[in-house]
Amino acid sequence: MENRVLFDTVLVANRGEIACRVIRTLRALGIRSVAVYSDADAGARHVREADRAVRIGPAAPSESYLNIGAIVAACEATGAQAVHPGYGFLSENQAFARALEEAGIVFIGPRVHALTIMGDKIRSKNHVSGFGVPVVPGIAEPGLSDDDLIRAAGEVGYPLLIKPSAGGGGKGMHAVERPGDLPGSLQTARRVAASAFGDDTLFLERLIRTPRHIEVQVLADTYGNVIHLGERECSLQRRHQKVIEEAPSALLDPATRARIGEAACNAARSVDYVGAGTVEFLVSAEAPDEFFFMEMNTRLQVEHPVTEMVTGVDLVEWQVRIAAGEKLTIAQDDVVLSGHAVEARVYAEDAEAGFLPSAGTIAGLSEPTGEGVRVDSALLPGLEISPTYDPMLSKVIAWAETRTEALDRLDRALAQTRVAGLRTNVEYLRLLINDGDVRDGQLDTTLIERKLPDLAFRTATDAEVAAAAVVL
Repeated sequence: MENRVLFDTVLVANRGEIACRVIRTLRALGIRSVAVYSDADAGARHVREADRAVRIGPAAPSESYLNIGAIVAACEATGAQAVHPGYGFLSENQAFARALEEAGIVFIGPRVHALTIMGDKIRSKNHVSGFGVPVVPGIAEPGLSDDDLIRAAGEVGYPLLIKPSAGGGGKGMHAVERPGDLPGSLQTARRVAASAFGDDTLFLERLIRTPRHIEVQVLADTYGNVIHLGERECSLQRRHQKVIEEAPSALLDPATRARIGEAACNAARSVDYVGAGTVEFLVSAEAPDEFFFMEMNTRLQVEHPVTEMVTGVDLVEWQVRIAAGEKLTIAQDDVVLSGHAVEARVYAEDAEAGFLPSAGTIAGLSEPTGEGVRVDSALLPGLEISPTYDPMLSKVIAWAETRTEALDRLDRALAQTRVAGLRTNVEYLRLLINDGDVRDGQLDTTLIERKLPDLAFRTATDAEVAAAAVVL
């Protein structure tokens, strides 16, 4: 592919490992990168790696990374022609996309129409069902009262799941086994949804037993070409937050993979999608040939590296190329899944103490390298890890010819991951990927909650701590 300048300058409206990852591809494309930072991130790695960096405000996200006016002003001050939003923060914010459009700056993401439709779970579910995409049985209409939902619940069927329309990350979701439990659960769900999202709209879905969370990566250009790059298995979750992701899924056969991929493409086509996006599906382990649309994430995903490693496609590069008006040169038949990749999210948290966030200064750092190993990280020795932001520090990804070899390689890579000065979840990740059911591919979204009480954490001896300090 021709390596020419697509934009002169691109601003990365994010921080941490994703900002560093985007900057890496921009550099490879010969594009000047601009980082933005809060006062808490003045010494951050993404600030050091960018060609230019602009302060956008105090530590609080609402005054910096979520400050649309400050980011637009940074674009104007640096001559940035486009903005890559990463994930989180403003990546799916319609007002941000509109503000950039009004300022004549390209948003490296989908159009406002797609953000609007897919940004609401009720609207998106009703929308895609009209385009042949299977959805979970339920009731999803705006403005339903508790009485409306209670009357509809019998037809939906028990057990059922209460979900907030504007939600994410599992907040406000409640499983209900019996009709008598529904009124109280609805009250709790509304209270949580209103507090977390400023919107207490709820809907009901049939609860899928032994659920597996499988998502499909799509790419779409402005010329109507839409392809998928296979699926990712994201069933290993704790409180609806993903912990380990892999590609491809051990559950799907080739025929189901083709069907779920085409359903994802249809969902994208239904909103004239542009760029990279992810369509998430729920699949019952008991009936792996059936799948149901959950939502579409209109941005890059945290777990995108596993797809890149099994397809050889740089998703950030294609985001930039598509935003610059280039046509996809990859056809569906060109997409071949090679080997297996697994990603582990390294967090600043104390797994043994109920996953409490950890903060501190990195006194020493060792990150793995070697064949089939990739680390997306923002870590530096001496860097202060603040509780102000998401506690994810880095992602360790391993690729190999087989799933077993990939898990073994990831285990070795995690063993080489040491962050002195704060607690991390590395030991927990190693225990998890060596669990028997995980090794056998017998996954579902409730596995971690079932297994966690029996995980035996190994405590390092004083001698081991001292030796690690010397090595670091």
